[in-house]
Amino acid sequence: MPKSAALISFVLSFTFIAFATSNNFQDTGGRISSKGSFLTLSGSTLSAVSLGGASRSGKLGTVSFTTGPLLSGSLGGGGTFAAGGSFQVTGNGANGLPAGVLFQGTFTGPVAWKAIWNPKGYPHGDWSYQLSGSVGGTFANGQRASINFVAVTFDVSGGGEFSSSVRLKDAMASAAAVPEPGTLALLGTGLFGLGMLGFRWRSAR
Repeated sequence: MPKSAALISFVLSFTFIAFATSNNFQDTGGRISSKGSFLTLSGSTLSAVSLGGASRSGKLGTVSFTTGPLLSGSLGGGGTFAAGGSFQVTGNGANGLPAGVLFQGTFTGPVAWKAIWNPKGYPHGDWSYQLSGSVGGTFANGQRASINFVAVTFDVSGGGEFSSSVRLKDAMASAAAVPEPGTLALLGTGLFGLGMLGFRWRSAR
């Protein structure tokens, strides 16, 4: 294989390993509750996981979180929570998934708490909520990752606004691996080499 083709192949392969690794998981059920100016999720079941192209489903473990404090808005009308808190995904050993903490992190930016009014809800309309935010943390194998997390609740019972607790319907998360500084440096060196190779090729012509 020509040196130029070998270098291109190496850089592209390394880019794929460093940046294209993504993992997804889903959880269902449990309750989002208010603890003063914080929100917590408890009792939610980890129901689906896709890691490195391998998928598992069933009662695989639990997902829990605590947000930072409320920055603006209100619990009932929707608002924004500060970064911080905690976020944890735990496996129970089912369906080939390891037992123990699979991912642990914290919210890295503001967490949005959106109030959704459904005028057709029984009997006179009802409220449900959507929580979304970014989480940074580490998988059990030491790989750092950034997660986009979105959770949707059922309607608040009694047709009122959220005040203390609401059932979680489901939540989805997409996690992308965060390359270490050494990985980025090596990738940059490879791309620089490609640039110099192209410059030499054009000069030779």
